[in-house]
Amino acid sequence: MFQTFDNESDPTLGAARVAALREWLAAEGLDGFLVPRSDEHQGEYVAPHSERLQWLTGFSGSAGAALILRDRAILFVDGRYTLQAKHQVDLNVFAIDSLIDNPPSAWIAHNLGKGARIGFDPWLHTVGEVKRLREASEKAGVSFVPVPQNPVSHLWQDSPALPSTAVVIQPNELAGTTAKDKLAQLVQTIREAGATHFVLTDPSSVAWTFNIRGNDVPHTPLALAFAVLAAEGLSTLFIDEAKLSIEPRAYLTQLADLEKPEALEAKLTELAKSGARIGLDPVLGAERFRLLIEEAEGTVVSMPDPARLPRAIKNAGEIAGMRAAHRRDATAVIRFLCWLDAQEPGTLDEIKAVTRLEEFRREAGEETQMPLRDVSFATIAGAGPNGAIMHYRVSNGTNRTSQEGELFLVDSGAQYQDGTTDITRTVPIGTPTDEMRERFTLVLKGMIGISTLRFPPNTRGSDIDPIARMALWKRGLDFAHGTGHGVGTYLAVHEGPQRIARTGTEPLRAGMIVSNEPGYYKEGAYGIRIENLILVKPAEAVPGGDIAMHAFETLTLVPIDRRLIAVEMLTDEEREWLNAYHARVLFEIGQTLEGEALGWLEKATQPL
Repeated sequence: MFQTFDNESDPTLGAARVAALREWLAAEGLDGFLVPRSDEHQGEYVAPHSERLQWLTGFSGSAGAALILRDRAILFVDGRYTLQAKHQVDLNVFAIDSLIDNPPSAWIAHNLGKGARIGFDPWLHTVGEVKRLREASEKAGVSFVPVPQNPVSHLWQDSPALPSTAVVIQPNELAGTTAKDKLAQLVQTIREAGATHFVLTDPSSVAWTFNIRGNDVPHTPLALAFAVLAAEGLSTLFIDEAKLSIEPRAYLTQLADLEKPEALEAKLTELAKSGARIGLDPVLGAERFRLLIEEAEGTVVSMPDPARLPRAIKNAGEIAGMRAAHRRDATAVIRFLCWLDAQEPGTLDEIKAVTRLEEFRREAGEETQMPLRDVSFATIAGAGPNGAIMHYRVSNGTNRTSQEGELFLVDSGAQYQDGTTDITRTVPIGTPTDEMRERFTLVLKGMIGISTLRFPPNTRGSDIDPIARMALWKRGLDFAHGTGHGVGTYLAVHEGPQRIARTGTEPLRAGMIVSNEPGYYKEGAYGIRIENLILVKPAEAVPGGDIAMHAFETLTLVPIDRRLIAVEMLTDEEREWLNAYHARVLFEIGQTLEGEALGWLEKATQPL
């Protein structure tokens, strides 16, 4: 099994750990310390070694920050995690605030007095984040102080070791482009930005650029490493030698010089002193790099990660792999849904569902000689009220058995070497209520609205996000997460810069893949989410129109539960889309099934 279920948080540990951190504050003459949920690479996916926020607070979500003051402690989370945080932290120790509406920079500016000194670890905050913190805080007379050693790391005596898993080469036929060609493309971008070098800090960008994968963080095939790309001469890859067997080492030495991670700071200091113009992405690069370069009197060139956009725009090989992965995954998920339907109310618990789904995925991978490498994130399987916790993760302590008249929400994904999947389906256990059917249909209308959309070039995710919410808004309802996130190709299941959300400022370009996942959540009762992955198609002329328009191709091929649809609420166009989608699912996936699963699929895809 790729998943474990012993991840219960113990809120009672937070008080003692916060008290120890306050002793450090007093000794250092600081008024507070900011603890983000990040590592030195600033990514969403961190190794157990770097889960400092969870160790300190108990909160295990993928985004958040804690501000520990001498007399108060605040945990900042976004809307996905509000309910989860209340269950996982000691509310006598931590107040909970919004990471979006009142982030630490705003909170500090409005609540701390002149002269307050807040410590931070410059390895764990980006250049842009520290700039925002300082700009907001200086107006209130608050200063931010970089500390040479992270106090949480010091207090966490039994933290897990740094990961050191084996690096593997991603074949060119799956990568779609050679690493040599990718490096040439990135070097040209660096030159055009007026830089001589660029510090590649995002492990996803390192993996994509060099066509390598690893297993250093849970469920995401990354090898934690940095690279300094050079506009002239060889680039340098900073990676633990223990990760490299003979073949990957020989492969990588043709592309770059290899150095230990510990050599990175000295290399940047040397480059800075020699007059290099070193590119840093302010959204992804740690503040520590900026400080290091400027202390050596070097020049920092602020520029985007040159690999981020090419990585997001999938090439023909990557698109072919993603289509194949989704067909394979559909076979597994349909078999799972068939099995789920056969379970009697009161007999199915969340852990059993998670375990069985992974088994179906393993079987589908073996049948196609493309083994399941991992799940793409810890499966969200929420029965009844647990489904209302948007990023719920079942544990031995929270495991719940489904009951008659409830909804069961399953959000899951897989990592195959040719592609990454992410799908959510919500199904009824027994007979759903009229309210459930109404809310499900409102969510479905939003999902279909995105699926059928045509949009002109340079349209941003924020421009189309309201389409997914329109039907809900008309009934005074909404959901507190984005409509869609970017997805990598056998990489991170959450990938930027593209997203469909209020904050989605990146134009959607042909070749980008995003999720389409509106939802509705009734606290204490149930959750609804329907999710497909969709590919942005090249802009094409519209008959009789003036502007070429992009459209979406749906990659996910699994039925949407007809029992939860109030058909009378659908327009003719919406019903036609759903019938056509189900006909496509039956045609493409039916040939991979037989027996009971095929019979289930034929019934599940009957026209409305």
